[in-house]
Amino acid sequence: MEGLSKSVADFIVYEHPSQSKDVDKAILRELSSLLFKYSQAFDGVVLAYSVEPQDKCARILSGVHPYLGVRLQANMLIFSPKPNMLLEGKVVKLTRESIHCIVLGFSSAIVTDENIRNELKYKSKHGEGVYVSRYHKRHVIKVGAVIRFVVKSLDEEILHISGSLIPANTGSVHWLDKYYADAGTDRFSTELAAPNFG
Repeated sequence: MEGLSKSVADFIVYEHPSQSKDVDKAILRELSSLLFKYSQAFDGVVLAYSVEPQDKCARILSGVHPYLGVRLQANMLIFSPKPNMLLEGKVVKLTRESIHCIVLGFSSAIVTDENIRNELKYKSKHGEGVYVSRYHKRHVIKVGAVIRFVVKSLDEEILHISGSLIPANTGSVHWLDKYYADAGTDRFSTELAAPNFG
């Protein structure tokens, strides 16, 4: 899945002298406040980190309120989806108008009907809605399935993604991983370009 990257960041964490007995805990508390929030500094959402202190001792900073400055280096895992990237999400709700999914367990995504290719048609099976391909009956999208979609936009404030299932390399991950490589022949491309409804 695209949108995940590693980053190395140098920090100075400022801690009050009252925290000097357990500086490690204070540092972890400070870095934990970055998790699962969009950060402009990293141009993405911090998902995980590991920390390496750069100095054995902290420096006391002068000023009205003295603080300890602790230099450290952190390896960070960043989630930074951009338009046209391929992402995967687990479908949690499906209607005739849209498909809703969760990406990496925390970010919501929606694919609206105008962004679902004509090949995928909504049907109600056994009281549940599903999207089924007109050309490949095993290509089914239902609640609980994992889909691969293209990012159209990201609302950074609420971490909400708008996606598209228009490209042929999107849809049910189960079907794509099993059949898309085989179906990627000229026959498949021709079927998508000129479907036979007769």
